Amino acid sequence: MPTPVKPSRQPRRGLGRATLADVAAQAGVTSITVSRYLREPERVAPATRAVIARALQATGYVPNKQAGALASAGSGASRMVAALIPSIANSIFAETVQGLADGLQGSGCELMLASSGYSIEREEAQLRALLGWFPSAIIVTGRHHTAASLDLLAQAQQRGTPVIEIWDHHRDAHGFTQIGFDHAEVGAAMAAHLIARGYDSLAYVDSGVAEDFRAHERGEGFLATARRARVRARRLVAPQPGEAIEAGRLALPLLLEAKTGKPAFAAAAFANDRLACGALLEARARRLAIPGQLALLGFGDFALGRQLEPALSTVEVPRLEIGQAAARALRAALEHGAPLSDQRLPWALIARQSS
Repeated sequence: MPTPVKPSRQPRRGLGRATLADVAAQAGVTSITVSRYLREPERVAPATRAVIARALQATGYVPNKQAGALASAGSGASRMVAALIPSIANSIFAETVQGLADGLQGSGCELMLASSGYSIEREEAQLRALLGWFPSAIIVTGRHHTAASLDLLAQAQQRGTPVIEIWDHHRDAHGFTQIGFDHAEVGAAMAAHLIARGYDSLAYVDSGVAEDFRAHERGEGFLATARRARVRARRLVAPQPGEAIEAGRLALPLLLEAKTGKPAFAAAAFANDRLACGALLEARARRLAIPGQLALLGFGDFALGRQLEPALSTVEVPRLEIGQAAARALRAALEHGAPLSDQRLPWALIARQSS
């Protein structure tokens, strides 16, 4: 029976990195069992998995995959920047990745990319795997991570590896550099825009993805601003059919009176443009006047929203610039030893015909 894990913060041997044997000793199991857990966790008993997971967090162990690559290849590898994003499919993050890749050209660093699918648990597993290659720098999206991920990031930073959180700029920074903007502030501006237009009952249609923390924060800012203005406001949650535009279509009935099919709110803001575009298309299909009967506001300024009739009001965000700024900061740090510093990037609310 595995023995309970006790927290360990003792200094590491050698280069300061925990070994597989350290984890095994901490968990009270064999090194073979730990190795099996790392390769095929489903082959390890649940109770043992839990003990090993705690031991991994306590020791900060990451597998040294770079050493294995050097042993097999017989030569050094290029420097790598590890970047973890919530979704590759979402163009809002794809542009950030492009900005990163473009900015790193000529630096001698290549981009190693992982997509967490908006799961902080999956992000933790990916982070542990990427750290096994001992990247030159680490970029993570947002500031919400598991406790183990925060430990891993802190340990990497203490070893001199630059760590940047992108897409956020918030006082709760965990000691890591942030390049982005305040999402609650954006949500507040979205509500203020609709209130200034005279809409007296508002809804915020939130993302149905539980770990889409930035969308939820925009919603919190939206509702807080409406409450301060004494305007009726409500948070609704979009369904998850697998495609955001379809989710927006399915979300529109949430904004309507069940008996009459008429809008129950004067205006609605959405967690992203895809949801808003879907709702706008469904509203047109139902012959609802936009913005006459229901004003709509999105987030992201996607190309589709500009092409619809009426054109979608939205928030333009620095999605490409976030990647470019992160690349510039990393190059200055890696090439010249410049210190990293927070960067608050601008965004803009664009009022079009839909509001």
